[in-house]
Amino acid sequence: MAGSIACGVHAVRVLLSRTPERVLRVHLASGREIGRLAEIRTLADRAGIAVVGADPASLDRLAEGAHHQGVVAEVAPRSGDPETQLEQALETAAGPPLLLVLDGVQDPHNLGACLRSADAAGVAAVIVPRDRAVGLTPVVRKVAAGAAETVPLVSVVNLARTLRELKERGIWLVGTDDSASATLYDADFSGPVALVMGSEGEGLRRLTRETCDQLVAIPMAGAVESLNVSVATGVGLFEAVRQRSVQSARKKK
Repeated sequence: MAGSIACGVHAVRVLLSRTPERVLRVHLASGREIGRLAEIRTLADRAGIAVVGADPASLDRLAEGAHHQGVVAEVAPRSGDPETQLEQALETAAGPPLLLVLDGVQDPHNLGACLRSADAAGVAAVIVPRDRAVGLTPVVRKVAAGAAETVPLVSVVNLARTLRELKERGIWLVGTDDSASATLYDADFSGPVALVMGSEGEGLRRLTRETCDQLVAIPMAGAVESLNVSVATGVGLFEAVRQRSVQSARKKK
């Protein structure tokens, strides 16, 4: 099968609405083209995309274990190599770019949740290492609820090199580390910045940590020592959103 897989009503609807040229084929549950699935059929027909009826077993197999809600789409990859994708994301960012770097996140549910938070926070691109990290699986796309189709996920061979290149472009790298003396609220997210998050359990790798311009910890007021990576990512990104909103409001006065 060509391309990758997206499943679930919301993810497929976003694809058909925003980038129908990337949808190769849509598989719909046979005999269930009512309600939201009928809307999927209409969007696919309008874009001239082939729709194939499928039984539950076929959809389960295509979705690779993800909850598909009766619809699975075959999707072409984004055009261009990772460097080109990142360049385009930086060039088209509205205002100072906000990036998210995930250093080795393994759980597809965590990556999907991070993508969803990234979309909500206006992140220009999410950068991940190609090896030792989960990719854009059907489960990731389903959990992301359409955000995997709106936020570029850039998979790079050498994360440390990519981080150095970002620094050369004037992007400030803020990494999270539970042992850091500075807190998240000490960081300045108002300019071009990348929030760098570590993997589940291990945190940032040594070289990634050393490449960051600043290390910060998220203040914890309870008994637990740390947050789930997707929750911590949301906290960090929306501190950036808060700072940028305050700065924008001040400029308007």
